[in-house]
Amino acid sequence: MSRKDGCGHHQADERRKHYRQLIGTLISVIFIILFVILLIYLILRPTKPHFTLQDLTLYAFNISAATTTLTTNLQITVSSRNPNARIGIYYDKIDVYATYRSQQITLATLIPPSYQGHKDITVWSPYLYGTDVPVAPYLAMSLAQDESAGTVLVNVKAAGRVRWKVGTFVSGGYRLNVNCPAYITFGNRNSGYAVGPAVKYQLVEGCTVDV
Repeated sequence: MSRKDGCGHHQADERRKHYRQLIGTLISVIFIILFVILLIYLILRPTKPHFTLQDLTLYAFNISAATTTLTTNLQITVSSRNPNARIGIYYDKIDVYATYRSQQITLATLIPPSYQGHKDITVWSPYLYGTDVPVAPYLAMSLAQDESAGTVLVNVKAAGRVRWKVGTFVSGGYRLNVNCPAYITFGNRNSGYAVGPAVKYQLVEGCTVDV
């Protein structure tokens, strides 16, 4: 072996050694970062926000038997409480809409992004619209039966993403799904009161929240 070949072999060994050290360092840094994130999570234990459907104002809820379409026009008031004492919550692009028996009956209304501090409460009052929304014939029949019985269950749902904020650290996005039951009673004014041409229902219904 020539002296030149020996030198090249030594340089290759040095490069391989350098690469191994670099990879080892990167793995160590990643492990430390993941460990710190896990430690923060275990210490702080972020709790998902609590949602409450406070009221619902109904302007229109009409089924057309001829075309099996439903027109819904309502406004809701929903509140969210951050139960965490050390963690803030970013709400990103939350869509709110109404469903009847799992079928969406209004367009989604976008709630603007917002930040919720420790133990804070945020209140939103979006309008939900659905004009001549086609429904399956069996749903139209079920709705007619529910209205005749005097009570219709509408579910107000919210879907979006949340991020946790601890100090200056902000986590990645987590999927947020909220489901709020709203019982609308027809023919019984004791459950609601007139607001101009509309009827307002005080609900104060707790919502299920999945994060």
